[in-house]
Amino acid sequence: MFKGLSRNDLILLVGFTAFVLLMPIILKPVGAAYPALMQKFCIFGIFAIGFNILFGLTGYLSFGHAAFLGVGSYAAVWSFKLFTMNIIPAIFLSLFFAAIFAVVIGYVSLRRSGIYFSILTLAFAQMCYNLAYSVLTPLTNGETGLQLTLRDPRWIDAMFHEPGAGLPRATLFGLDTSGGGLGGFYLCAVILIICFYISMRIFRSPFGMMLRAIKSNQNRMRYTGFNTRPYLLAAFVISGMYAGLAGSLMAATDPLAGAERMQWTASGEVVLMTILGGVGTLVGPVVGAAVIKYFENIFSSFGPDTLHGVFSFLPDTIEDALVSFLSLFVGEGWNLTLGVIFVLLVIFMPGGIIEGLRRLWVIFTRKRDGGDAIPAATHPQPAE
Repeated sequence: MFKGLSRNDLILLVGFTAFVLLMPIILKPVGAAYPALMQKFCIFGIFAIGFNILFGLTGYLSFGHAAFLGVGSYAAVWSFKLFTMNIIPAIFLSLFFAAIFAVVIGYVSLRRSGIYFSILTLAFAQMCYNLAYSVLTPLTNGETGLQLTLRDPRWIDAMFHEPGAGLPRATLFGLDTSGGGLGGFYLCAVILIICFYISMRIFRSPFGMMLRAIKSNQNRMRYTGFNTRPYLLAAFVISGMYAGLAGSLMAATDPLAGAERMQWTASGEVVLMTILGGVGTLVGPVVGAAVIKYFENIFSSFGPDTLHGVFSFLPDTIEDALVSFLSLFVGEGWNLTLGVIFVLLVIFMPGGIIEGLRRLWVIFTRKRDGGDAIPAATHPQPAE
C-alpha cells in the first residue's frame, strides 16, 4: 500500500492524518473546533486537492469545477430520495455522474489550452448553472433547491423498515452524518485522508511525472509524437470526480442541493484556495481551503465589541481610534483582510503559504548551521 513512497512522504502522510483527526483539539484555541465548520474544512479541502491535480500538475486552469460540485450534490440527494439514506450509494452515484460530466466537458475543452481552455470550462459551468436553475427544474427544483420530502419512495429503505413520522437523516450504516455533528466530521475527515493519500500516489507516479512534463513543455512532447490528450483528459476526469465527491459529502452532511453550488464564484473560490495554499504542493490546497473558510465563518463574526475587548488595556482615545480603523477589516470587511493577505502572499511568497514556510525553514536552518551557502539547485522553486 505504501510501496513507492519515500520516508518524507510517509512522515507527511502520518502528520497530515494526525492533524486532521485531532482537529477538534488543535483548532479549539482559534475558535474553529465546531463540527460543522471542520466539515467544511475537509469538504473544501477535497475539492481543492482535486483541482490541484489538474492545475498543479498540468497547468490547465479550469474556471468550471463548480459544475462537478453541483452534479455531485444533485446525484447524492436523488440517491437519498429514490434509494436509501445510506451515504455509500450516494457517493458512488455522485462519482459516476461527475465522471460522465467531466469526460464530456473535458473532451471538448481540452481541444484548446491556455485562456481558451479556461473560458470554455467557465462557459460549460455557467450552462450547467442555468440548466439547474431554470431549464431542468423537474430534476433540480430550480431556485428552491432539491430537498427531501415525506413522499420520496426510498425503495431500498422501504424494504427493511417502515418510514418514520419526520424526514430521515443521512447515515453510514447507522452512524448519523447529518446535522453538523462529530459523526459527519469524522466521515469527511477519513475521506479527506484517503483523497490526500490518492493524490500523493498520483504525484509520485509515472502518470504524475507525465503530467508535469506536459506542464513543462507540451509542444516538445507533441513534436516527439507523444499524444498528450489522454493524459490531460484522465487528469481532468480525476479532478472532476474529486469535486463530485466533495459535492456528495455536502449532501451527506446537509441533504439538499441548490444551483448556487454551480455558480462561477464557487469555481473562483477553489482557484483562490489552491493559489493561496500553494499550487503544485500536496498540503497547500487543504491549507488554503481552511484559511478561506476560517475567514468566512469565524473571522467574519468579529466585531467592534470583540476589538474593544482585545484593546481594553489602552487609553480610551487610542482604543477608539484603533477599533474604528480595524473594524474595516473584520465583520463584513473580512474579504478586505483576505484580499490584503492574498496580495502580500503573491508578492512575497509567490508559491503560496506552503512554499513560504519552506523558504522560512531554509533560512532558519541556514542560520542555525552557521550561514553555510546552499547550492542553487537545492533552493525550493515556487510552483508556476
